[in-house]
Amino acid sequence: MSFNADRTLRAIVIAGLFVASAALWWPAHAARIKELANVQGVRPNQLTGYGLVVGLDGTGDQSTQAPFTPQSLASMLQQMGVTLPPGVTMQPRNVAAVLLTAELPAFAQPGQRIDVTVASVGNAKSLRGGTLVATPLKGADGQIYAMAQGNLIVGGAGASAGGSKVQINHLAAGRVPDGATVERAVPTTLGQGGLLQLDLKRGDFATARAVAGAINEAKGAGSAMAVDSRVVRVRVPDDANELVGFIADIENLDVTQGRPAALVVLNARTGSVVMNEAVTLGECAVAHGSLSVTIASTPVISQPGPLSQGQTVVAEKADIAITQQGGSLIQLPAGARLSEVVKALNSLGATPQDLLAILQAMKSAGALRAELEVI
Repeated sequence: MSFNADRTLRAIVIAGLFVASAALWWPAHAARIKELANVQGVRPNQLTGYGLVVGLDGTGDQSTQAPFTPQSLASMLQQMGVTLPPGVTMQPRNVAAVLLTAELPAFAQPGQRIDVTVASVGNAKSLRGGTLVATPLKGADGQIYAMAQGNLIVGGAGASAGGSKVQINHLAAGRVPDGATVERAVPTTLGQGGLLQLDLKRGDFATARAVAGAINEAKGAGSAMAVDSRVVRVRVPDDANELVGFIADIENLDVTQGRPAALVVLNARTGSVVMNEAVTLGECAVAHGSLSVTIASTPVISQPGPLSQGQTVVAEKADIAITQQGGSLIQLPAGARLSEVVKALNSLGATPQDLLAILQAMKSAGALRAELEVI
């Protein structure tokens, strides 16, 4: 065997080994722990309230269809010392009943400000230009945690005249930036008992092990332990003054992630299809066709004869056409990379809505190596 032939044989063997190893290799991705897990106890709390928006330019609730609005207004006036004469029924058009929602951030303290979202619960046409009257915001336990008040910002506009109406965006909801003042803090159990719990955002045993390993490497062996695919328990320092710095350190540790689980997310409402890089495709054959129905309506006018004392009759003639496009059987090659999968699916020429059904059929046939999640 010549020297050149020997070099060629060696190059072929090395290339074959590289290709075989490449099938098992996957690029590792590093992410910080704060992007993979949440610290238990560090969470927002939802607040809700019921109140009134006043000062509307005749676009408020109609009392005949929203009787609770004048009732709420009368109750508020009574609390302020204003008593209405018996039998008087208010029908204001510049008042609207609204529901308030807000999020109380973790560790929020009395005196701090939070944003408030306001939405109409009656038949108000617009909340634009309105002012929210002081409204308590309560938590799930029924306690008042904030008080909201202020001028609304509505990101829409509209006008109507002569039966015509033009509207941009939504007028029945708005926001009050920094419109609520925190009145009560939520107690926390962070770091109590000498343990800190990290809750992974997505359950994965490999990720939980990697998180625990990164913490043990940085803070010493035995500092962290993976309990299951979502929970990692960490021992915190005995000195409470070191707790904040300790959490900041472990949140910024880098964790090397391996190959993610193959997942295809389908949005049935919009037809969106999103897949991650772990999705692979087995060799298969797909036939795709479409069916379209077209309905055309043409007015037909029938005129009576002269001096027949008949009447002109207007009728409609409907033409219905059904067109079915036959789809040929297309063979899709196996794809081990996301780009190959996308190229193969594009060759079908299917719309996103059709692609939903095709992917589900490919999954049932075993050609799509991924889990399907419909949202």
